Amino acid sequence: MFRPALLPFLLLLSLNGCDAQSQPLPKSEKLSPEKIEAISQRINDRYPDLSGKLREQILDTVVRSLDDMVFIEGGEFEMGDFGTLCQYDPANMGTWPYGQEPERLCPITPERHDDYLHQVRLSSYHLSRYQTRLEDFDLFRTSLGLKLFNAEYRDHEPMADFFRPENPAPVKAWQEAKDYCLWLGELSAYPVDLPTEAQWEFAARSRGQYVQYATDSGSLHNGKNIPPDDKTFIVPVGQFPPNPLGLYDMTGNATDWVNDWYGEDYYRHASLDNPKGPESGTEKIRRGSYYAESNWMSAHTVRRWNHAPVRDDYYPATSFRCAIQADSAL
Repeated sequence: MFRPALLPFLLLLSLNGCDAQSQPLPKSEKLSPEKIEAISQRINDRYPDLSGKLREQILDTVVRSLDDMVFIEGGEFEMGDFGTLCQYDPANMGTWPYGQEPERLCPITPERHDDYLHQVRLSSYHLSRYQTRLEDFDLFRTSLGLKLFNAEYRDHEPMADFFRPENPAPVKAWQEAKDYCLWLGELSAYPVDLPTEAQWEFAARSRGQYVQYATDSGSLHNGKNIPPDDKTFIVPVGQFPPNPLGLYDMTGNATDWVNDWYGEDYYRHASLDNPKGPESGTEKIRRGSYYAESNWMSAHTVRRWNHAPVRDDYYPATSFRCAIQADSAL
């Protein structure tokens, strides 16, 4: 006599027990429904104790991250400081070598560790059109059972601009950036990793062209294709036009960690094919520039930052983007 009353209760238990499977799969521009289903299953297997909502968010993040990958056809280029006019207008860069003999040009950067031009030949690969978003990095940390960094400051109104979900994710340690990309790779079954330094520069220079700034035009127009010089805080990703390959924020806003160890004279000894940096070292490399600098002086495609792989804090100027180390389209 009590069976009819029990049926709704049993049905509710059944629905709660399979909430992850009851949600429709996210749409994708690149992935088949079968690939998305396989990713969903890996997430469920990896995180059986997470709520269905969190697993759904992870699935959405993985699929969107793969859709955001830009396929970059490989090629050969001359990597390093290729020179510029000794007096130039960053708003009107023209075409290298600007009517001059290349040997008469001045160095682009004052640093000497990027001056040695060397040939590099790269296989095709994929690079994210955006830097990793803060909300995605937060989700990654949550999946590992870690607390949100700087949680005590996030509700403070003066700090609100630094913690917007769409901001580039700041990382304290290079390893955190590396681990995030490997996490995407584990869940997607694609070889996701940080890009190499050569891959980053090749992409910033629109497949190795002699481009000094990685903007839509190769020149700088403050507030139009790059944050203005008087900008004193980070902005969300994708606010300005991408470079010709469709990559955003390769110039200004935040720097990118890359995979390579730093070696001061590495350019003189780098291999021709797919160089990956020295086998070991004490510093890692960041590329690009960040919001507190004067862009015309610092946002060059050839500039290298060498820094200890662990920083003092989660500075918003230090971010990353992932790559897929595969030479065919998804």
